[in-house]
Amino acid sequence: MIKGLAITPPILGRISIGKVVEKNGKRLPEKDDQFTITSQIQSKEGWIKHPLDEQLRSKAPNQKLRTIPVRMIFNDPELNLRAEYSLFDRQTGRPVCVGNGETCQRLTNQGVEQHPCPSPDLCSLAQGGNCKPYGRLHVNLDESDELGTFIFRTTGFNSIRTLAARLSYYHAASNGLLSCLPLQLTLRGKSTTQSYRQPVYYVDLTLKDGVNLQQAIQMAQEIDQQSKQAGFNQTALDQTARQGFANAQFEVNTEEGLDLVEEFYMDENSEHQQKHDLTHVYDIQKGLQQSVQSLN
Repeated sequence: MIKGLAITPPILGRISIGKVVEKNGKRLPEKDDQFTITSQIQSKEGWIKHPLDEQLRSKAPNQKLRTIPVRMIFNDPELNLRAEYSLFDRQTGRPVCVGNGETCQRLTNQGVEQHPCPSPDLCSLAQGGNCKPYGRLHVNLDESDELGTFIFRTTGFNSIRTLAARLSYYHAASNGLLSCLPLQLTLRGKSTTQSYRQPVYYVDLTLKDGVNLQQAIQMAQEIDQQSKQAGFNQTALDQTARQGFANAQFEVNTEEGLDLVEEFYMDENSEHQQKHDLTHVYDIQKGLQQSVQSLN
């Protein structure tokens, strides 16, 4: 195996809750209120949709794709969801510093060095919003390729925290049979003061509709027994994946980093403008509410 090359799960496509649009000559990220499943190919209009998107959307209420049936390919929660604080060079997309809140790997003129990781709020290198949590969830959607994954990328605390909790809970409750549970990605929304009362959407992981936890565990035990009888070795698969992730100091390559910078790491002026726009909308809504109250 080539040293320094992270061996990550094969990716067949992407799952997103947003897109990149062009505004005033700049390409900026734009959030959405539904999932989109795409291939790994882009056109001038953006990412080309995967055939699974249309299949699932046709069955969804109002054709809004807000749940996606998924299967984890690993039992270990940390193999399905990869997450850390990440700082990228915004020009090249190259990882500069990656940490877990305790220690970090940092690229310097002398090579890659290990340093304490105090989290972005307390790190001088991270000032200006350059360092963000970056999560990658690998899920299986296509039964014809049981080891192929679709990747959901996010820099949102809500999605990362919720997915990490769910994966850990389901792993514990099922006695480690996470890969055998019938699951689905579910889109949820909430409003906060920081979002200026506008809805913020994040991704949750739940049991498939109509299945309770006891039923799901029984199904998982049956699938696990059938797989073992067929000679399938889930423990060996998890260990191989663990070794593949550990084969490089940085899991994310420059090619992926450039896409991330465009989609998640907007420049400060663009971010300020978006916050200004949200504030303006909130002020208008507040003014309308006060006007209605005065009329009443």
